[in-house]
Amino acid sequence: MMKVVHTVADLKAELKAQRLANKSVGLVPTMGALHAGHASLVTRSLAENDVTVVSIFVNPTQFNDKNDLAKYPRTLENDCKLLENVLEIFVKKELIAFAPTVEEVYPEPDTRQFSYPPTDEVMEGGFRPGHFNGVCQVVSKLFMMTEPDRAYFGEKDFQQIAVIRRMVDDQKFPLQICPCPIVREEDGLALSSRNALLSPDERKIAVSISQALFASQHYAKSHTLKETKQWVIDTINAVEGLEVQYYEIVDGNSLLSLNEWDDSDYVVGCITVFCGAIPVRLIDNIKYKSC
Repeated sequence: MMKVVHTVADLKAELKAQRLANKSVGLVPTMGALHAGHASLVTRSLAENDVTVVSIFVNPTQFNDKNDLAKYPRTLENDCKLLENVLEIFVKKELIAFAPTVEEVYPEPDTRQFSYPPTDEVMEGGFRPGHFNGVCQVVSKLFMMTEPDRAYFGEKDFQQIAVIRRMVDDQKFPLQICPCPIVREEDGLALSSRNALLSPDERKIAVSISQALFASQHYAKSHTLKETKQWVIDTINAVEGLEVQYYEIVDGNSLLSLNEWDDSDYVVGCITVFCGAIPVRLIDNIKYKSC
């Protein structure tokens, strides 16, 4: 059974009954515009918990660009249809879609400051000041509202998961963070709500991002880390309509940039690319070595 609630009070009332019945709770935080990637997170949560809460909330505090916030897709009706379709195969499980207003989540300004260097300072942290503080604000609020046993996040936002892990340890939230693999289109493009903002022509060139990343795994076998990094940047920038904002090859735990392949047993390449004339900002990542 699926329910849609819009207030914290209603959410807590629903979960209180579930807690009294000793049911486990999974949380899938989203900003809506749900796609198959989100569906994979919800599916895993439904499989592993009695009750799943899917938050649908475009969080203003994590946007440092007001235009980006304004154009972020909002599709609540379609989101609920997707969730109902996912739930169909879990006949004995319960799903709560939590779709609050900004005023409901932030009845007053959130002045809390979260700082987890170097994890939140590099890459996205450097190019989007305040972004991860906003992420920590909203995710910590969702944790306090739902008190989940497990929370599910997609690995496309690789750095975000690392920051949230730090926040969970710092705030001592009694829950398990569950990273889930990137879900891709058939041609390899990482699924993202922002893909809906791409024109048909932009969608065609956007796949060059994942193609370069996958090809770099082979390239890396016979080239240095620095050569591989530059090759990825040059390959993508050679595609008209694409511009790399950054590509860093980092330690998968600290997120600090590496100089040599042997500097870490867990090596991940993280990229952000602007696509199109009115740029859509796309992120992706690839693993070169996994511990």
